[in-house]
Amino acid sequence: MNNIYQQSKIKPIIFKTLKFLLLTFVLFITYAPLIIIALMSVNKDATAIRFSGFTFKWYSGLFNNKDLLKTIFVNTVLVAIISTICATVFGTITAIGINSLSKKRRKQMIMLNNVPILNADIATAVLLFIVFQVIGFILHIDAANRLNYFTLVLSHIFFSTPYVILSVLPKLGEIDKNLYDAALDLGCKPKRAILKVIIPAIKTGIFTGAMLAFTMSIDDFVISYFVSGPDNANFSTWFYARRKMSKTNSSQYAAAYNTLLTLITITALIVYNIIKKKKEKRAK
Repeated sequence: MNNIYQQSKIKPIIFKTLKFLLLTFVLFITYAPLIIIALMSVNKDATAIRFSGFTFKWYSGLFNNKDLLKTIFVNTVLVAIISTICATVFGTITAIGINSLSKKRRKQMIMLNNVPILNADIATAVLLFIVFQVIGFILHIDAANRLNYFTLVLSHIFFSTPYVILSVLPKLGEIDKNLYDAALDLGCKPKRAILKVIIPAIKTGIFTGAMLAFTMSIDDFVISYFVSGPDNANFSTWFYARRKMSKTNSSQYAAAYNTLLTLITITALIVYNIIKKKKEKRAK
């Protein structure tokens, strides 16, 4: 009996230990690259092979280099913001339209929406490249000018919109189907009913979709490489070009840029959660 009792006590301890080790391993795999990149961003050594001391020159270099500043804020961040806003609007409207269809049609549209998400980036990139080249040829645009800032933004909207749709649709499925009809019965016009009743009910899904669209845009390399012009490279394509030219300190600039981006993301999430908790307390 004592042996059985001891075994029953040992098993939960082993299980808890394994759970702790697995969680530690997952957290390490997830956050170790961020810590390494952060250390690289303050490393004096331009080759990033060894750590030779602390420095913030790579951060100052981001803001002192005009070409790099344009690449970061105009060709990367601004494109991400514009494409996110457009993809969020288009995706939300499309999701509302899909949700209003019959069950069979809704499934068909969701399957079509999933194709760009599951499709390989290289296939999407080549397709968009060919489309822009053909349109440029039809409109008699010079070959050198067929890929530009506009094609870059348009491509980012194209591949970001399905993620917004996928985020908004589950929230639309959660709300009462009679809510919209009730708003119309109470005197709301269709447009006002959507803005005042439906949108507030699905705002969490819209926010999630917007964050996904922003992340996909600011992180993209393959599609951006195919559809951007020589003067419209975003940070990932700029970094690739610099590495091809054996510009070793580009790794340090990339580390500084990614560290800043991570800090901004973490700060934004903390602020959002604080605001959300305050609103929940007020509601109570």
